[in-house]
Amino acid sequence: MATTALPIASERQNPLVRVAGLIPGILLLAAIGLAAKWIEQSINGYTKAHHIVFPNIEYVLWAIVIGLIIGNLVKVPAIFQPGIDTYEFWLKAGIVLLGSRFVLADILKLGGISLLLVFIEIGGSLLLMTALGRAFGLRPKLINLLAIGSAVCGVSAIIASKGAIDADDEDASFAIAAILGLGAISLVAFPLIGHAIHLSDHSYGLWAGLAVDNTAEATAAGALFSDTAGKVAVLTKTCRNALIGFVVLGYAIYWARKGQAETIGNKAAFLWRKFPKFVLGFLVISLAVSLGFFDKGQVASLANLSRWAFLLTFAGVGLRTNFRELSKQGVKPFVVGVLGEVLIAVLTLGLVVGANRIWTL
Repeated sequence: MATTALPIASERQNPLVRVAGLIPGILLLAAIGLAAKWIEQSINGYTKAHHIVFPNIEYVLWAIVIGLIIGNLVKVPAIFQPGIDTYEFWLKAGIVLLGSRFVLADILKLGGISLLLVFIEIGGSLLLMTALGRAFGLRPKLINLLAIGSAVCGVSAIIASKGAIDADDEDASFAIAAILGLGAISLVAFPLIGHAIHLSDHSYGLWAGLAVDNTAEATAAGALFSDTAGKVAVLTKTCRNALIGFVVLGYAIYWARKGQAETIGNKAAFLWRKFPKFVLGFLVISLAVSLGFFDKGQVASLANLSRWAFLLTFAGVGLRTNFRELSKQGVKPFVVGVLGEVLIAVLTLGLVVGANRIWTL
């Protein structure tokens, strides 16, 4: 046994081996992303050449659809899994690079009212999910995970809070499954609703950024409506993400006082550890562009790189959404999740529409 364990340990310590293990999955993500882009361009070219009126379906949706088909109809070999799991890295890299498309004036355009809605959404989601979870008799920590995931940033928030409140793996799996399933539904439902009620790009992007939990799905839902809506959705969702540390800290202190989680020593260090660092990267790139550190060509290149990163991201979202696995996670968390997310979507839509009528967002 010792002779077989040593090579494995050495491989784990070798960065080159680890990087090589990512290549197959990353190539699969790239192939799906490029196929999605080709489908988008082919359909657009054909419809324009033949003067056919057809809505522009961007690569975002095609990448997710292709990923869903492969992930649910084919057993993807294990060799691809490490590379597929990098989709969250590409999401964060894409958001950092997306900062090149925002000067500080754009960020300020989000406005105080929009930022107020972010705080209202977080507080309202926490209260609503907690009430629903208790009504359906879910376990307390599972309720907390669902509440944190729906209020802040989906799966990332659940993972960040799992260790902080010492939740069971099963509870985390239930919460993640519910959030992922509902995120997939939002990609179809949100653009349809937004167009049906004639939301403006800004209002729709704000709504998507407030109501969709996972950053990847919020980004995709915004981009499926329009490029401008996608930018607003990313900006709004980034504001929600920035508050993850504070929300998780509050729950961690609560469970520590009950003797069911590790006591928090240095609160500032805890906040920094939980704070999503890609938010800082986004702001740094945006500041650099605002101060003129990049010329127009360089800004265009950075923006293009962000699109390439999102190609890999959305392919990964599709591949990682396995409906068979989601169906095994139990009924009650999904019922609570569906009811909660529908109510959150309705309430945030009402807030956005109302705020737009009063203040013209």
